[in-house]
Amino acid sequence: MKCVIFCGGKGTRMGESANGLPKPLLKVGDKPILVHIMNHYATYGVKNFILCLGFYGEKIKSYFSENPPDYSIQMVDTGEDSTKAERLFKVRDLLRGEDNFFVSYGDDLSNVNISELKNFHEKEGKSVTLTAIKLPNPYGVLEFDEVKPMIVSGFKEKPLMNEWVNGGYFVFKNRVLDFLYAGKDLEKEIFGELSRDKEIAAFRHAGFWKSMNTMKDHIELNELFESGELDKIFKQNKRETKSYESQ
Repeated sequence: MKCVIFCGGKGTRMGESANGLPKPLLKVGDKPILVHIMNHYATYGVKNFILCLGFYGEKIKSYFSENPPDYSIQMVDTGEDSTKAERLFKVRDLLRGEDNFFVSYGDDLSNVNISELKNFHEKEGKSVTLTAIKLPNPYGVLEFDEVKPMIVSGFKEKPLMNEWVNGGYFVFKNRVLDFLYAGKDLEKEIFGELSRDKEIAAFRHAGFWKSMNTMKDHIELNELFESGELDKIFKQNKRETKSYESQ
């Protein structure tokens, strides 16, 4: 199966910390986050990638010309201002003949079990499978006494929120390409239509997930790398990477 990775966004929330680079090229430790994402897929045998380029796309091309990977990479200029749906539409010819294909964001890093994700997608048979995650609350929360609710009985440091979040790491059926056309937004409109038709399944991931949206996220990912924790997360036996379905 092929894997499409969105690499064309402008990363405006990163501010000056992007240092003139597209966000997928920002380094986590010794390599860009994009390479970490691709390496994770490759551990599950997925080594055929389509990169949807846009903002600073030439810099991504230059990086891989200077650092040729062991994978098959096709890079397509899909426009600086294109929506994700438009980017996917522009690479549709490269996906002909693929019954299913993976789709990922170029700034979300996770140890989701790709084999389990694929098997879940095939079992459910829906047009799209997304990886659902629970994020930690950015704040500590208060616990109150049951008898005297005005009394604080404890503190809970950044617990997981109850709500589920779209964590990317998708599997699409080829028929989704028929939904794509100019001007449409992938998450709001295309996914909205598919969800109304009950054509989206959620693979609930219980392991590591981190998006690199801001400078703070970039710093935190590098701290995980420098401490060795990130290496442990991705070197653990694949059978230990659990989804909520397997628990």
